[in-house]
Amino acid sequence: MDLKDQLKNLFPEHTPEETPTEELAKEDTLWIQNDPLICKYEKRKGKPITIIEGYTGETSDFKILAKEIKVLLGVGGSFKNESIIIQGDYRDRIMNFLKDKGFKTKRVGG
Repeated sequence: MDLKDQLKNLFPEHTPEETPTEELAKEDTLWIQNDPLICKYEKRKGKPITIIEGYTGETSDFKILAKEIKVLLGVGGSFKNESIIIQGDYRDRIMNFLKDKGFKTKRVGG
């Protein structure tokens, strides 16, 4: 007896609803744009940082992208003023990751 059968025994009048698969699929996709994302290198307070900006989609999608990049690299970072700030100089790895996702990138600085 699996969980669905047990629930039917407890609640015989309840009819289970199917979870919409379209909504789940939308969460995984990001807005791909025509303009390239700009990947800059700067030093702030003597420490190197990588800045990614130029995203024209929704802010929530850009935040998801920021989290994926931070997890991929295993470094800290933040999302401020419509740009992603990553601690360290990881332009090459970030640009490869973004190209695999389908984004165009442009390298700026240094």
